[in-house]
Amino acid sequence: MIEKIILDHLSDHLSQEVYMENPTPLPDSYVLIEKTGSSKRNQINTATIAVQSYSTSMYGAAALNEEVKTCMDQLISNNQIARVELETDYNFTNTATKQYRYQAVYNITYYTEVQ
Repeated sequence: MIEKIILDHLSDHLSQEVYMENPTPLPDSYVLIEKTGSSKRNQINTATIAVQSYSTSMYGAAALNEEVKTCMDQLISNNQIARVELETDYNFTNTATKQYRYQAVYNITYYTEVQ
């Protein structure tokens, strides 16, 4: 499962905790990953992954986003990963909750493990 591969990779390499859903209570700074779409052809998968970087300040969220992007670029060293492409990243501050966040959206091509 690509989410698990990314969760493990980011957890091993980032300075902040990484989650697949909002933790309770909310820490001051953390990373949230979400698969927003996927496709499969000839046992080769493509997934769109949104990685959100949260912090108590705009600068903190932007700095964490840069750390996330560096770490995501290193995901290509995993043998199951064929391609890591940053589609876009941007300020994605949640105005309803007043939480500063950045979002980086990736297209990941990966291989299905043969059972």
